[in-house]
Amino acid sequence: MLRITTGSAKGKVLKTLEGEATRPTSERIKQAIFSSIQFDIEGRRVLDLFAGSGQMGLEALSRGAASVTFIDCAREAMDIVKANATSTGFFGSSKYLVSDWRNYIRKAGGRDVFDLIFIDPPYSMECGCDAAIRLAQAGMLAEGAIVVIESGTEDISPEDIEGFEVLKSTHYGKKTFVNILLYRGE
Repeated sequence: MLRITTGSAKGKVLKTLEGEATRPTSERIKQAIFSSIQFDIEGRRVLDLFAGSGQMGLEALSRGAASVTFIDCAREAMDIVKANATSTGFFGSSKYLVSDWRNYIRKAGGRDVFDLIFIDPPYSMECGCDAAIRLAQAGMLAEGAIVVIESGTEDISPEDIEGFEVLKSTHYGKKTFVNILLYRGE
């Protein structure tokens, strides 16, 4: 069962899609991520790329983020995100777009700028670094932005991702890598 763990919506239960279409971040990993970035959430503009259930963006809103843009290519997933945003009281603090992540970046480049970004694609896609680089190239990352990448195999080293500093790289079990990056700019 997914739920908001801290903040103004603490304890609210979140819906998820049935089946294997999405893989929600486990509560243990989510708490570890938010413990690492707890002082970098208040007032931030958040992007939840590959939103799934929307739990990462909604957790950020519960902890004081200013707004969240949710992106997912599946309409069914976005319907779940909207239902979860409504039940937590954050519907009005969010934008919702059904779009492929590459198309979103191509169209929103130079328009949307974010301070905190969650990138959690299906593990088989292995596109976390690529997404972070494309966001930076499109001018969508504020200087000092925090980028959280969850993946199945990507262990990121600084030479892999120019303009970013790896703040934390952690392995959870055999299948989950979490990399927290700081965007330093060009």
